[in-house]
Amino acid sequence: MVTFVEVDHVDRVFDLPNGGKYIALKNIELKIREGEFVSLIGHSGCGKSTLLNIIAGLDKASIGGVTLEGREIREPSPDRMVVFQNYSLLPWLTVRENIALAVDEVYKNEPKGQRRGIIEEHIDMVGLRLAANKRPHELSGGMKQRVAIARALATRPKLLLLDEPFGALDALTRGSLQAQLMKICNEHNVTCVMVTHDVDEALLLSDRVVMLTNGPEAHIGQILEVPIPRPRERLEVVKHPSYYNLRNEMIYFLNQQKQAKKRKAQQVSVPIVKSGLEKVHLELGFLPLTDAAPLIVAKEKGFFAKYGLENITLNRAGSWNEIAKGVATGKLDAAQMLAGMPLAMTLGAGGKTPICIVNALNLSRNANAITLSKKLYNQGVRNPADLKAVINDYPDQVLTLGVSHPTSMQNLILRYWLAAGGINPDQDVSLSVIPPMEMVSQLKAGNIDGYCAGEPWNYIAVHEGFGFVAATALEIWSGQPKKVLGVREDWAQNHPETYLALVKALLEACQYCDELRNREEILQLLCRPEYLNVNPIYVRPGFIDPYDRGDGTQPEELTAYNQFYLNKTNYPNRTELLWMVTQLARWDLVPFPKNWVEVIERVCRTDIFGAAARDLGLLDIGWDDPIHLFDGKVFNSSEPIEYLKSLEIKRQIRIEEVLI
Repeated sequence: MVTFVEVDHVDRVFDLPNGGKYIALKNIELKIREGEFVSLIGHSGCGKSTLLNIIAGLDKASIGGVTLEGREIREPSPDRMVVFQNYSLLPWLTVRENIALAVDEVYKNEPKGQRRGIIEEHIDMVGLRLAANKRPHELSGGMKQRVAIARALATRPKLLLLDEPFGALDALTRGSLQAQLMKICNEHNVTCVMVTHDVDEALLLSDRVVMLTNGPEAHIGQILEVPIPRPRERLEVVKHPSYYNLRNEMIYFLNQQKQAKKRKAQQVSVPIVKSGLEKVHLELGFLPLTDAAPLIVAKEKGFFAKYGLENITLNRAGSWNEIAKGVATGKLDAAQMLAGMPLAMTLGAGGKTPICIVNALNLSRNANAITLSKKLYNQGVRNPADLKAVINDYPDQVLTLGVSHPTSMQNLILRYWLAAGGINPDQDVSLSVIPPMEMVSQLKAGNIDGYCAGEPWNYIAVHEGFGFVAATALEIWSGQPKKVLGVREDWAQNHPETYLALVKALLEACQYCDELRNREEILQLLCRPEYLNVNPIYVRPGFIDPYDRGDGTQPEELTAYNQFYLNKTNYPNRTELLWMVTQLARWDLVPFPKNWVEVIERVCRTDIFGAAARDLGLLDIGWDDPIHLFDGKVFNSSEPIEYLKSLEIKRQIRIEEVLI
C-alpha cells in the first residue's frame, strides 16, 4: 500500500488545571491511501475531532506526528481543508464571495480570470448556480454546507477533512448532500477523512471505518474494511450482501464500548495504607525458568523495596496449573504467567469458569525452542518437512510431543510449526501436557519424542545428549511474547497504587536484566536452590554464552534470545494478544470471541503500563507492526476471522460472544 497520509504513533496529552495530565489519544497509528475515504467513529469524548484537528494542523500531537506525502504536518495549510458542522460562512458575503475568499487567498498569484473560473466551476459542482448571489441567511442548512464543501474543494486540497459535516441537517438534505459528496470524491479522486456518529453514513461513504475506543487513552480498537464497490448508490449499498453484517459489527463495537464505560464508572476506590500503597506484603508466583529473572532480580536487588513493597514472597510453583489456581483463588497476588494464560483464563478455556486476568507488563520475549530426540535427528529430521516424512514412513509409530500448558505460547508455536509443515497436531502426532521441569527426564525415558519449552530445559537436553534444538523462537517468530505479569482484574481495581508500584519495580528489573554486564551476577541469583536450583552451566548458553543446538552446527551468538527490556519487550501489545486468540480458536481451545475487542481491552492494560513507564521516564508505547512468522504468512489484525479461515490446518472454528 502506497501511504498518502500517515498518522505515526500519535498521543495527545492535555494539561489539567490541578497540574495533572489527561491523555486523550494514545498510540494512534493509521495509514491512508490516496483517494481513500476513511471515517472515524466512536462515542463522544473518544478524541475523533482531536485526531482530525491534528491531521489538519490545527492542533499538535504531544508524541508522534502526521505526514502528508512524506512531509510532516506542523501547521494548517490549504492542502488540507476542513469542513465543519457549523458551516463557518461569513454572513455578509454571498455564496460566490465566500468561495472566492478561499480561492483568492490560495491562488492570489493567478490571473483574475482563472480564479473566477475556479469559483464558478465549484459553484456548479455543488449545484448552487441559482443561489450564487445569495447570502447565508437566505440559504437552507443544506445549501450552507454545500458552500462550505465548495469553498474547501475550490482550493484543490490534497486532503479533505470533514468534522460531522451533515450532523445538523435533516435526513432528506443529508442524503442528497452525501450523494453529491460521493460523486465529487469519485470524479476527482479526493482523499477524505470524516468524523461521524452515523454508522450508515460511514458505511455509505467509506472505504474503511476506523473505530476508536473510549477515552482517556483512546486508541484504534478496530478497523473495518468496506468491500462495497464504487461508484455507490444508496439503495445498492443497502442491498449489498455485506451491508448488514458490517453495520451490525459497528453497532456491536459501539455497544461494547458503552458497556465498558458503565463498568468503569461502577469501580469503587479502596483506601490506601500509610505507605501510600493499598498492600505492601505480596505473594508472587513463578516457575523455575530463566525468564523468572525479573521477579528474582526485583527482590534480590531491592527494586520491590524501592517502590514501597516491603515484603515480597516468591512462591516457586510446580506447574502452570498451580500458578493459575493460585491467582484465581487469591492465594497469589500476582504471578509470572505464560503469555496466553491471562486470555485463556478470561475466556474460560478448558471449560473452566472465566476469571478476568489482566496484563500490564510483558516480562520476557523469545527463549522458547522446539527440542526433538536424537533418534529423530538420526532419522534425518531437521525441519517440519523432514518430520512429516518420518510420520509418513512410519505410520504405526505415533510421535508424542510435550507442551507446558494447553494455552502456552509453546503449545501455540509448536502447533503452528507443525501445521506449517503439513502436520496436523491433533491427528498426526500426540501432544502431552508436561511441566517444563519434567521435559528432559521424559525425553530421556523415551516417553516423549520432543517438546517445546522455555530455557534452560532445551539446552539441558542438548548438554545431556538426549536431544537437539530443531527451531528457536527467533526463527519461528522473533520477538514473540513469552512471560507476562498476571493479576486478577478485581485485584488490580482494588490495589491500583500497589499494582502500579509492582509494575514499576519489575520494569526496572527488566531493564537491569538486559544489561549484559549484569548477566553473570543474575546467573548466580537464578541458579540458587530456592529459584531454579540448577547448575549455571545449563543457563549460560543463550543467556551469556553462544547457544549450542546439539545438531552439529557451531554454537550461535543469540543476543536477543533472552530478551527482558530491549526492543519494547515490556509493552503489552494488543496485536499479539489478538494473534493468540486466533490460535486458541484455531485449535478449538476457546471459541473465537465475537466481542474480541472488549476481551483484549479488558486483558491488555496498556494504561497501567503507560503510567508506570512515564513515571520512570521511559517510552510508554510499543510497536504495532504486522506479525511475520517463519512461513511467510502475515497476520492482519483488522481481519482476524479472515486470517483464521485462511489457515489450511485447523479445527472447526466457533465464533461466540464471551460473557466476562
